[in-house]
Amino acid sequence: MGREEQVEEREVLSSIFPDEITDISETEYRISIALDIPEDKEEPPVVLLNVRYPEDYPDKEPYLDLSAPQNGAAHSLFSIADDKELLLAGLQETVQENLGMAMVYTLVSALKEEAERLIIGRKEAAAKAHEEALLAAEREENKKFHGTQVTPETFRRWREGFLKEMEELRQREEDERLAELKKARVKEPARLTGKQLWERGLAGKVDEDAEDDDVPTEAVEKLKVEV
Repeated sequence: MGREEQVEEREVLSSIFPDEITDISETEYRISIALDIPEDKEEPPVVLLNVRYPEDYPDKEPYLDLSAPQNGAAHSLFSIADDKELLLAGLQETVQENLGMAMVYTLVSALKEEAERLIIGRKEAAAKAHEEALLAAEREENKKFHGTQVTPETFRRWREGFLKEMEELRQREEDERLAELKKARVKEPARLTGKQLWERGLAGKVDEDAEDDDVPTEAVEKLKVEV
């Protein structure tokens, strides 16, 4: 009974997957399943479903395995090596629901749907992560324009820093002013006293119009007579 159902199912599968099915033995074959990923720029991944009938199939579940085609294009969001156990475990519910009936076509459909759902979910998660990263970067950029929130503590620190800065500026300006005054005094010629003018014979040469001389001309002349 089991073998007859196996042969019949195999013939039906040949009509459904004429180019995708490959016999390995009388009770074992492989079906190539190309996945369809909407708006995917990468080459669609291909999954090979290996089916081997036990003697009592379909009353007993078939032996299933997954593999990737040789030289198949790698996909950034899907890998048979990494996803094999997950996908096979996902088929167990379908297997149990269909015991006693030919189930390989149903398993192919379930596997294809689950693999595509897995890739699409990862694609959406990657897009969401990218969007969140962009939003986070935008929030950080916007912080530059909002400034720091003013609190009593931040205002106190600002005021202390401002007063310190003003004091340093005032001190610097005062130091610069004193330096300029000191420099001016060094360049200013020393003024002679009346006695020094007399001793150097300059008493008669003093500018009579100089209002800021230390000793007036009249005083020099008087000193000259008294000596």
